Amino acid sequence: MLATTAEAPLESAALVYEPKYDGIRALVSAGPGLRARLWSRLGNEKTSQFPEIADAVDAWAARLERPVLVDGEIVALDASGEPCGFQSLQGRIHLKDGGASAAGRDKARVALILFDILRDGDDDLRTLSLRDRRARLEPLLRGVRDPRLRISEQAAGDGRELHARAERLGWEGLIAKSADSAYRSGRRSPDWRKLKLVRHQTCVIAGWTEPRGSRPFFGALLLGVHDEAGRLVYIGHTGAGFNDAELGRVWKKLQALKTKACPFATTPRTNERPHWVKPKLVAEVKFTEWTADDKLRHPTYLGLRDDVAPASVRREPDARMPRSMARPPGSASRRRAPSAPPPAAAAASTRRAVPAPRRDEPRRTAPAAPRTRTAARTGDALTKAAGAALLDQIDALQDRGGNGVLELPGGERLEVSNLGKTFWPGLKLTKGDLLRHYVRVAAVILPVLADRPLVLKRYPNGVAAKPFYQHRAPDTLPPGVRVQMMETDTEKRPHFVGGDLKTLLYTAQLAAISQDPWFSRVDSDDVVDHVAIDLDPPDGAPFARVLDVARWVREELQALGAPGFPKTSGAGGLHVYVPMPPGTTYDAGLLFCQIVATMVANRHPRAATVERSVAARGSRIYVDYLQNIRGKTLASAYSVRANDFAGVSTPLTWDEVDEGVTPKDFTIRNAAERLAAAGDLWAGLRKSKGANLRAVEKYAKR
Repeated sequence: MLATTAEAPLESAALVYEPKYDGIRALVSAGPGLRARLWSRLGNEKTSQFPEIADAVDAWAARLERPVLVDGEIVALDASGEPCGFQSLQGRIHLKDGGASAAGRDKARVALILFDILRDGDDDLRTLSLRDRRARLEPLLRGVRDPRLRISEQAAGDGRELHARAERLGWEGLIAKSADSAYRSGRRSPDWRKLKLVRHQTCVIAGWTEPRGSRPFFGALLLGVHDEAGRLVYIGHTGAGFNDAELGRVWKKLQALKTKACPFATTPRTNERPHWVKPKLVAEVKFTEWTADDKLRHPTYLGLRDDVAPASVRREPDARMPRSMARPPGSASRRRAPSAPPPAAAAASTRRAVPAPRRDEPRRTAPAAPRTRTAARTGDALTKAAGAALLDQIDALQDRGGNGVLELPGGERLEVSNLGKTFWPGLKLTKGDLLRHYVRVAAVILPVLADRPLVLKRYPNGVAAKPFYQHRAPDTLPPGVRVQMMETDTEKRPHFVGGDLKTLLYTAQLAAISQDPWFSRVDSDDVVDHVAIDLDPPDGAPFARVLDVARWVREELQALGAPGFPKTSGAGGLHVYVPMPPGTTYDAGLLFCQIVATMVANRHPRAATVERSVAARGSRIYVDYLQNIRGKTLASAYSVRANDFAGVSTPLTWDEVDEGVTPKDFTIRNAAERLAAAGDLWAGLRKSKGANLRAVEKYAKR
């Protein structure tokens, strides 16, 4: 089981917190009379590389009553016996046998830090909660004093003190884990989250690279620090963190310092043509970590500094890992058993053919859409207590046969029926489970749907049966369910309009499993707030290929200076949404996406395509921009999907896209927990000022 990179609260009864160790992940099998064996997460055996760990595990396992399979991290130890960085393990990774490794062992002492147990005798523990697995692991390690075998420190419910130590002492970060999470072998799961700590570095600016696309002035700054001999060495480049004004300000300073000679001791290879400057400017950057070849990972420009002499700039020293990061198994643990969160906490936590698009210039011609927002429409009225009470009502009605009336906040009532009807046969999930999901995510999905016409795809007999589309709202509706007349190319018809709790739950009661809104709002139905690029893989394609194409979409958006917000489709694909400036028409938004999609397909023709014909796509990912036509829809963020794993369309961070996720990581069963840990990642889409459409026009001409 692997962790994702995402935010998580530092105080939550649903979470436990552990240090993030910088080593080699290892599964270890051991038992009385059995020789210990160590495997990496890729299935490569590591026993011969780390014989002293195998010895320590053998000594421990001789005391056990049954064989075990445990999970942990092999770490290097510094001179004081404390865990240190991954690079200290490099001399050990390729050793083949214990005899040949003696010298290497002297130079790089190691330890195994255990944090999970998968099997105890004949008992497969992976379906148990992390809380219960930890309770099985700790007694097995009680009394062990061998420094080569340790148990991870763990703080339950409150990670603030651990996080403060991590910041103070320079740890790589923390892992926040759901105390109720099962163990998902070989899968990256949002149940475990990496909380990376941001680091800073003062750098000398030695040059810049040519810009790509419509970006003005320069593409990236070339950064360096001085080594012990006083030579300027290259440590990476950054093009992130600039607005146009700052690009212009830095550009003027660079022009005054231009030189033909490269200031670095060794001329680096760059992605674009380099230009050199005298090394007299100093910049501050933030970054995630140092790579194995001494480069900054993910550096972001913070600003110029005039209080630091360029000649004094050195690499910032790495903080030493503290003794308390991992302790012998016999020492006291800071673990407190978290109780299960109450319902209120759970509520808050957890292609059809179309005409060819017009090729107009992407200009803004329509007036800006008014953004109607009330407490009822945005979900603000659904407090945690009200959400918990509503969940209790759904439970009670389902226990009594599944039919009855829900008392909604504000005094409204909604009749529901057949809550016990199975919608997902393989998972034994019901219509009641669908309503529970939308109650739990109401506060974040209602703003997504607010004032937008909805298209219903209804599954009255569950996901295994044939669905049907419903564009027109019926003549008879419960009071308070919002409907508005909308004009289409062929008729004028009443549409459901999203944004209030009663309409949300009523459409779910009608077995509309996903919420599919227009890109525009009812009061300005020719103007879009955002557009979307839909990455649609062929059957059987690995999701990793979809993520590759998503990264290429991001690259094109970055070249335009446009923000992109990724989310899983909830099925097999991925959506990248781009906010549009006020007054953007459907045609302009469509053309924006067509340009970006075409650039991606042209740059990566073997992996991506804009071919509409399924037969012509072959094994390539379809970069679909045609979803941006008026009246077409995509499943909204936080929508459940009608597939066999009950996926949920889930907003992602770009770090998660880089590190790798799968659609099955995000389902109706863990959506509330994901929301509690990551927060509303989709809120940024609504708050963004939107892409610069003039930039894409220039980009297309270039």
